[in-house]
Amino acid sequence: MTVVSPDSPPSPRLDDLWAQAMVAVAQRQDRDAFAQLFSHFAPRIKHYLMQSGSPAIQAEELAQEALVTIWRKAALFDPARAAATTWIFAIARNLRVDALRRRQGVQSSEDAVDFDLLPSDDPAVEDQLHDARQNERLRGALRLLPPEQQQVLHLSYFEDAPHARIATQLRIPLGTVKSRVRLAVAQLRRLMEH
Repeated sequence: MTVVSPDSPPSPRLDDLWAQAMVAVAQRQDRDAFAQLFSHFAPRIKHYLMQSGSPAIQAEELAQEALVTIWRKAALFDPARAAATTWIFAIARNLRVDALRRRQGVQSSEDAVDFDLLPSDDPAVEDQLHDARQNERLRGALRLLPPEQQQVLHLSYFEDAPHARIATQLRIPLGTVKSRVRLAVAQLRRLMEH
């Protein structure tokens, strides 16, 4: 796994691949395409959120929420208007801002606008409930995985550890790490289908 800073611009060819994956998720609910998006973006979103000041646990939760939102709202992605990476990180940023506002409970002095007078662009209540249910389903599915699969997923996706470092840290063969990650992602996919 290659570690790429979320601040570094993606190569145009690579972003075309992410755009194709987004379109596949939007049009066919392609779980393999989503698995690729998840695998690539989960650690980068978490890293970005932590660099923006979110604590690690909150960054992990917001990264999961961002990925659920990407799955649900993939049809809203328009490759003609934005690069996939830009769209995905905008979702993560918006979730972080929403979380900060909820936590602070007050508007900052920069937010002197009366937001009650502006038309709402918040998702409908039923969409928020669906998002919450999806987040809970994902957390529940993660808890159903065997501990060794949970461990490698956490290290790989949320700590952005390369497979070789995970193998060294856990004192297991590199092939075992790769197998556990592959099995865990496949199991998550199955659990999320039900």
